[in-house]
Amino acid sequence: MILGVSLVAYFAAVLARSEDGWDVSETELDDVETLADLADLARDAAQDDDSVLIFIEQEDAWFAIVRVDGEEDPRIFVSDGAAAARSSYGSVLTDELVDQAGESEFGDLDHLVVELEDSEEAQEAVDDAADDAAPPGGVPVGPLGDSHLLTEFGLPSDELLALSGEGAVPGDALEEIAEALGCGEVLEAVR
Repeated sequence: MILGVSLVAYFAAVLARSEDGWDVSETELDDVETLADLADLARDAAQDDDSVLIFIEQEDAWFAIVRVDGEEDPRIFVSDGAAAARSSYGSVLTDELVDQAGESEFGDLDHLVVELEDSEEAQEAVDDAADDAAPPGGVPVGPLGDSHLLTEFGLPSDELLALSGEGAVPGDALEEIAEALGCGEVLEAVR
């Protein structure tokens, strides 16, 4: 947990891409309070600005993958946004994803329509639509984020999403993902 003592079991590993494949090491998240901290952790493990993945798992609840490529913004995938939002490390990721969605180019369209129509009815309709679309807390149940972040490594989006569906076991999903990346045995060794 970021502040205080956590009774929930977390697993975190850093997978750094190298010429020979993936270097995998378990890592502690005790000093991680923001996405920038997580990105710095990944960049510290990078070799020549190659890709670095961070796997995070909360036992029996959710998993996340954060991909960092050099100085680019991190790409994030969370298997169950609502479950992750209820945990300290997960909320760091889901808050970022919800903020990104709010900043999208479509985020202000409803506001623009209200300004153009300039009526109370239009504002009420927009508010009702937003209430219907967003679950409590603003974080949707199910997969959230960039499901294409592992495509170039041989794991298509639809397969990643299938590992995140209802009834999926986060630990098993990360093992399957690591197998697809060619580092299953190495990840298993650090678990």
